[in-house]
Amino acid sequence: MFLGHFLLDWYPSPFHYVAAFFGCLLSQSIGNVLTGRKWHDLKSALITALGLSLLCHSNSPITMVLAGSLAIASKFLLRFNQKHIYNPANFGIILVVLMTGDAWISPGQWGQEGLLVLLFSAAGLMILFNVGRLDVGLTFLFSFAALLFLKEVLYKSWSVDHWLHSLSSGSLLLFSFFMITDPISTPNAPKARYFWAIWVAILTFILGSWWKVHDAPLWALFFSAPLTAFLDRYLKHQKFSWFTDTDSNRLLTNT
Repeated sequence: MFLGHFLLDWYPSPFHYVAAFFGCLLSQSIGNVLTGRKWHDLKSALITALGLSLLCHSNSPITMVLAGSLAIASKFLLRFNQKHIYNPANFGIILVVLMTGDAWISPGQWGQEGLLVLLFSAAGLMILFNVGRLDVGLTFLFSFAALLFLKEVLYKSWSVDHWLHSLSSGSLLLFSFFMITDPISTPNAPKARYFWAIWVAILTFILGSWWKVHDAPLWALFFSAPLTAFLDRYLKHQKFSWFTDTDSNRLLTNT
């Protein structure tokens, strides 16, 4: 976020970031009070606010407050089998884009610098090793890369350099390592996660290649989110826990 603000000139004012964090934290606090959830959930709201700050643009801080509020509200209102269905940041971004006309997604904002690729990859791998969702991020990225290779190199006979350039987008890496890997809104079973990640990659490829949707990964994830509930129902597996085994009962009660 600081890199984008000071080096990439994303926003003229830091109030956009403040608004995103305010909307997420306020909504999480209200939800906690109404449902009796534990206050450690504020950490989750902070992660959602960071995602909104990194991927969503708007002309008004009010729009960012709305994005944060919608994102957190989806955790409380759109649930199946003790899990929220949508990635909160993804839900908030897509909803304000559809509802306001004042928000947009800018995939090119990160550029395609090698340093960004290194930073995202290293940070993403460290996080995914901790949450056990490295399989989702890598399966999506490799599947999408394979589809692009078939199209750009084998079918259109473009150079491999062009293909690598297409994969070096900071937004694509951010999505692959930080958004699609949300352990709560991804399927529980490993086989289901592979299938789900490949499906999101295929839908991303279709939206980007045929419908020319420039922010295809976020839309693909939004449309694919309900599939997680279906996979969890028919491919049973232990639910992800942020806590140790001794705290698992508390997690199941409060999520």
